[in-house]
Amino acid sequence: MKWFYPSFRHAKVCWMILTIIPAVNDNNLERQMATIEFRNISKTFPGVKALDDISFKAESGQVYAFLGENGAGKSTLLKIMNGDYQPSAGEMFINGERKSFSVPKEAIENGISVIYQERQVVKEMTVAENVFLGSWTKGKAGLIDFETMNKKTAEIISSLNMNIPPDKKVSMLSIAEQQLVEIIKAIVRDSNIIAFDEPTASLSDDEINNLFQIINELKKRDKIIFYVSHRMNEIRKIAEKVVIFKDGKLVDLVDTDDVTDDQLIRMMVGRPLGKIFEELDRNKDIGGTVLKVDRLTTSYVSDISFEGRKGEILGFAGLVGAGRTEIMKALFGLDKIKKGTILIDGKEYTPKSPAHAISNGIALVPEDRKDQGILPNISVRGNISISVLKNKLLTKMKFIDEDKEKEIAEKNIKALNIKTPDDEKLISQLSGGNQQKTILGRWLETDPRILILDEPTKGIDVGAKSDFYKLICDCAQKGILVILISSELSEIIGLCDRVMVVREGRISKELERSELSEETILKYAMITK
Repeated sequence: MKWFYPSFRHAKVCWMILTIIPAVNDNNLERQMATIEFRNISKTFPGVKALDDISFKAESGQVYAFLGENGAGKSTLLKIMNGDYQPSAGEMFINGERKSFSVPKEAIENGISVIYQERQVVKEMTVAENVFLGSWTKGKAGLIDFETMNKKTAEIISSLNMNIPPDKKVSMLSIAEQQLVEIIKAIVRDSNIIAFDEPTASLSDDEINNLFQIINELKKRDKIIFYVSHRMNEIRKIAEKVVIFKDGKLVDLVDTDDVTDDQLIRMMVGRPLGKIFEELDRNKDIGGTVLKVDRLTTSYVSDISFEGRKGEILGFAGLVGAGRTEIMKALFGLDKIKKGTILIDGKEYTPKSPAHAISNGIALVPEDRKDQGILPNISVRGNISISVLKNKLLTKMKFIDEDKEKEIAEKNIKALNIKTPDDEKLISQLSGGNQQKTILGRWLETDPRILILDEPTKGIDVGAKSDFYKLICDCAQKGILVILISSELSEIIGLCDRVMVVREGRISKELERSELSEETILKYAMITK
């Protein structure tokens, strides 16, 4: 059986997707030129001015990349365009007509579709029900005609060379499949303005390349495409224009080919990326061995041996799936160890559970911030204090000492530069970078000897990364052994004192700082037997 997932990877899907348009709506046979203009748009929340006097115009047939730090205003502008928010000031014009939307349905009716990073699909509904959501087909008796909806959806799916039942629940689909459902929705709705908010965060390289081909085909049909991303290489491949935001203001709108990456980063944060690493205060006083791992073997990794020293930043590099995360899961008591020994400060340690690991001075900031890191429905204060409730905050009567809890939260907010109106703000309402700082604050409260950071800057902007790099170096200065997993070689080279290269569940090479280069790391990450 041919499933949706591999078919999404075929380049010909980009041509086939065009066949949907005349099949769904005959009015699409003629190209529809479109413009959207923002005039002096501002948006104020209590204590925060998210957008400040934004003005620019976008035209058909071009991709406009939105670039800026987390919290710079990119997503806020999309939500105003989509009717999720209403502007505090300013006006929006579509094809020269003033428009103002109070709900997303009105934006959809005016040819706007926003595909958010968090998929806007109803997982307990079927593919067909999601594709036609808001305009379900009805029969003569006024009842929903599921048979016709399924038939129409099957025709669209067939035109895309897929073989997935239209009555299959979306909860059974992969992330890539769910995203394509949203793209089909935008085409069915005859949207002339389509926005993608961090669309590639959960896609493989093949899926990204084919998504770009689909976007290019939409561009050829004179759609306006807004594309939010932190990835410079993606912006180079897909966008003609870059719209740069900083602190809620529009810095500039430039042609992609007219600026370098360093110039774009300088517009975002005030200095180029290379300068950021040069400015870091690195620890020059690395101490003795804190962690010694000898011939560690689990179901996922084999014969792992390495040492980590006090105040050192020890990097783990390798391709996705090489086994870096699995090594750390074993250290943190998440994966069962089959054989091997671990010593912490010379004492044997056999991890039994995460709680046992924490009690032995190990802290882990996981890669999956949303599902494994934050507690989305509680405050910043609660997310920080939860790691020390038992040891620092419970009174003799087993009540939480709220004054002490607030003191701990405010100390970390200040020390880690967490941007939040107050410590009672829900963590889910903060930007990704500030969520990550909050998680780091949680673990620093446990006074760790070993701090494991698994892809700590994934999905956060250059400005937040700069803050995080400083925090990592601060931890090392305090004598903490920092173990850093990162797929960004610039981070590995810019931050680490030594690097263990992992390939196929084994350590293929140990590299000293003087040996670090992208070529050398990739050589040992990709070499085959």
